[in-house]
Amino acid sequence: MHRDVKPSPYQIAAFTQAARDRSFSKAAKNTGVTQSSITQHVAKLEKAMGVQLFQRKREGLELTRAGRELFEISDRLRSLEQQVEEKLQDYGGLATGHLRIIANAPRPIMPVIARYGGQYPKVEIEFSLCSRAEALRLLNAREVDIAVIVAAPEEDGLDVEKIGTTRYKAFVHRDHPLAGRGTVSLRELAGETLILPEEGSLTKSLVMGRAQQHGIELTSTVRTHSFPMVKEAVLHGIGVGFLLEEGQHPSANLVALDVLEIRDVFEVCLVTPQEKRNLRLISSFCDALLDAN
Repeated sequence: MHRDVKPSPYQIAAFTQAARDRSFSKAAKNTGVTQSSITQHVAKLEKAMGVQLFQRKREGLELTRAGRELFEISDRLRSLEQQVEEKLQDYGGLATGHLRIIANAPRPIMPVIARYGGQYPKVEIEFSLCSRAEALRLLNAREVDIAVIVAAPEEDGLDVEKIGTTRYKAFVHRDHPLAGRGTVSLRELAGETLILPEEGSLTKSLVMGRAQQHGIELTSTVRTHSFPMVKEAVLHGIGVGFLLEEGQHPSANLVALDVLEIRDVFEVCLVTPQEKRNLRLISSFCDALLDAN
């Protein structure tokens, strides 16, 4: 960094919000300033540091290595500043805000999002599904505020709270020959087309690992992006899908089967970056989720 030029708090704040949103326009909207103000502050910060902090791409902003290193610190600093601001504000109610939420499966979190949105209609919620590995990456990169994932590890910098338990089951269409069985073995499923989520998912590693452990070769698999895609594939008769018990909206056309080799019980966890857990907006959503479970 040049000795004669020091970054201002406004430059750090603009950079942090742009890094959170991966967009100058969204950062401007969320901070109530113009986009040109955000871009100018970031440009001055890059000049002061003598490095590029973002790569500008068509799909949005991508942090450079220097940007990631700065964001790890500035995001924590901004979270502390938000807590101070909230202490100085009226605690009467939540008016506006923005939450970035991820999960492995639609349930149990989507019903909570629906209720929370009804209670706080001006709070903007950005929600997406991803694998456990991707969820942990996003949490550690401070790119999301709240995650509900299965078997979350205890990691420095993350607050982990158990909210329930779940199991994996094999799901078939109600017209499938196995639909009336109740319980099946992986060996019986070896001749079926198995529908699994993407690489990095706990589901795929569990099923494939257990098959290898028992000397079972699963020859026909279809990979999809998420649990809802697995569900859709099963409903369309593509094959047998592995899903979390009660992780999807119920369907009369879906039948859940116990799998002999997969009896494991996993914890469902609420995970937040530690420095954000006590922020009023995040805390209010977490409380709603904990109350529902």
